[in-house]
Amino acid sequence: MSAVNATILPGATLGVLGGGQLGRMFVHAAQSMGYFTAVLDADPTSPAGLVSHHHVRSGYEDPQGLAELARLSAAVTTEFENVPAAALQTLALTRPVSPAGEAVAIAQDRAAEKAHFVRCGVPCAPYAEITTPEQLAAVGANLLPGILKTTRMGYDGKGQARVRTAAELAAAWDDMGRVDCVLEKMLPLAHECSVIVARGRDGTIVNLPVQRNLHRDGILAVTEVHEGNVPPAQAQQAVAAAQSVAQGLDYVGVLCVEFFVLEDGSLVVNEIAPRPHNSGHYSQNALDVSQFELQVRCMTGLPLVQPRQHSAAVMLNLLGDLWFKDGTTASTPAWDQVLALPGTHLHLYGKADAKRARKMGHLNITAATPERAHAVALQAAAILGIAPF
Repeated sequence: MSAVNATILPGATLGVLGGGQLGRMFVHAAQSMGYFTAVLDADPTSPAGLVSHHHVRSGYEDPQGLAELARLSAAVTTEFENVPAAALQTLALTRPVSPAGEAVAIAQDRAAEKAHFVRCGVPCAPYAEITTPEQLAAVGANLLPGILKTTRMGYDGKGQARVRTAAELAAAWDDMGRVDCVLEKMLPLAHECSVIVARGRDGTIVNLPVQRNLHRDGILAVTEVHEGNVPPAQAQQAVAAAQSVAQGLDYVGVLCVEFFVLEDGSLVVNEIAPRPHNSGHYSQNALDVSQFELQVRCMTGLPLVQPRQHSAAVMLNLLGDLWFKDGTTASTPAWDQVLALPGTHLHLYGKADAKRARKMGHLNITAATPERAHAVALQAAAILGIAPF
């Protein structure tokens, strides 16, 4: 076995670019398996940096910081899709890096991402690239109403605008500074779902169950996962599409593929995230292998096993707004009341300050039946001030 493909066993140090909550949960998973960890993030109070064995306090493009992370780590991953792909490529000169910079670069560019979907034969919404006034003028009426999205750096509903007419489209492009954009046709949605796959260096691929998602204001609010949450044929189609997207990238690591489910039951892919995903957080308490353990297994060459779900699950995203439900002064939510409910599992991210729309944590609810999980989740939501669903 070559050194490149050698399995990295517990006792080694694993590095991660990015110190947010996804990095924190990766660090916890790696440490529980016996690995040491190193985080590169400029923020001295980053959630992942605070719990890691090593914290390299530098920017993603700092050569000295990258060299130090490489020195400390036997392999490197990322928790943030907007890490410069060049940084991953630099690290890959001396260390196994997953996912590869080339795959992350595609996920960072909506136009390149959609072109990849087309190459893989996975349907996406009709779209047009808008990078010049001429392309703007050439947009057909069949793409309106639509959603104008910046090609780069958009997430959680940011960098997007709904437009109904050509005049609104032109105004929205002006408001965005005429940066490169993609216009997507708005389609009649029934709901949204996602699939998380993990693919190893040897091409082995496994997947989490299909996740049914509810977004509010462009941010994931609720994920429900249980048998029958989407029709079986639809679930099979989503898993097959997600696997095709990963294989087409020759991807190594954990990848989330998000889908729109249309009113006629058909699926179109929305976007990919080259990392663990908010919609997979339920896996920490409802599956026998979490998405973060799969991330560790992918980067170390450990065997990938198909996760098994043992409980129906609901995940509630906990935004900073919950700290302000009674006014302008932040106050701690009633976690004691929430944790008095059966099957509740609280995950807070160690962020010092609550801010509106900021992801502060999540609550997983597990139960023997979907009905019970949903009922308890509604009770928890009422306590916390989350709108029912």
